Amino acid sequence: MAPDSFGGTLTAVEAAQAIAAGWRAAAPRDGLDLAPLSDGGTGFVDVLAAALPKAKRVTITVQDPLGRPVPASYLVDGTTAYVESAQACGIHHLTAAERDPTITSSYGVGELVQAAAAAGATRVVVGLGGSATNDGGAGMVQALGGLEAWPLVSGVELVAATDVDAPLLGLFGASAVFGPQKGATREQVLLLDATLGRWADELETAAGVAVRDQPGAGAAGGLGAALYAMGAVREPGIGLVRRLVRLDQRVAKADLVVTGEGTFDGSSLRGKVVSGVAAAAGDAGLACLVLAGQVTVGRRETAAAGIDATYAVADAVGVDASLAQPAEELAALAERVAREWSRGS
Repeated sequence: MAPDSFGGTLTAVEAAQAIAAGWRAAAPRDGLDLAPLSDGGTGFVDVLAAALPKAKRVTITVQDPLGRPVPASYLVDGTTAYVESAQACGIHHLTAAERDPTITSSYGVGELVQAAAAAGATRVVVGLGGSATNDGGAGMVQALGGLEAWPLVSGVELVAATDVDAPLLGLFGASAVFGPQKGATREQVLLLDATLGRWADELETAAGVAVRDQPGAGAAGGLGAALYAMGAVREPGIGLVRRLVRLDQRVAKADLVVTGEGTFDGSSLRGKVVSGVAAAAGDAGLACLVLAGQVTVGRRETAAAGIDATYAVADAVGVDASLAQPAEELAALAERVAREWSRGS
């Protein structure tokens, strides 16, 4: 059971527990290994805290996307610190009425990175995903004192753990793909993309390196591009988490792999948890199932990604019910799926 979080309704841990509860109801003799995951987005620190028992969690106060104080944590494991951008600028901090990517800021992410570096980390891994922002990391850069100020903490290696491989600009970029999810209108998407183009010019001039077309530059509203300009290297978030939670070794002992997320859509196959789990299952020659709140991906695409079947809570009870009782409805879906797939049901 290796799901991602389900939007703002269930954490990855809660989703794994709900799937397991439903599965056990139908197939009590099956042995279940719960491996909640993150691709760098929401839940990144919690998932790694469970996988790294010697790591220390540090909580500070930072600014949320609208500049309000919120608690946020980073994880320290030896000389490496893990930062979750969503803890500072995540969309879960905002109500639906507050979502406006023309004004939200990633400033709090810079505060987290700065705190981790000041605490002595020589390697800072920034998990990207689940953001309410589309500022290209301008807020983060501002919090760090500007691109020219980053050498003040020289000796710190930056890693961008991206949840998608999207470029910064264009049809598949931060604004066009993810802007509407954050509240942007069609007109605002065009404005945001043009603004990010000018920001990319500034970043590339200051850094002397091209960033706009690098895979993951558009992650977390363009935070990836700003991190690249500060010298960060990219590591796909699901690949990093997959390694740290020893997912491949755990999959090798399984007979069936189940993953899931809130909305299984086209972006899910571009570096997110589901694609990583499907790859691990494929490497082991196992079937992989997806349980989601909603599914919008066609059978041909899922089959090409190594996914054997998909199931949606909304198809059974509707969107409203799936949001009103997410754990209960996910468990009920898992029970039905177990009756179909488990040999012990």
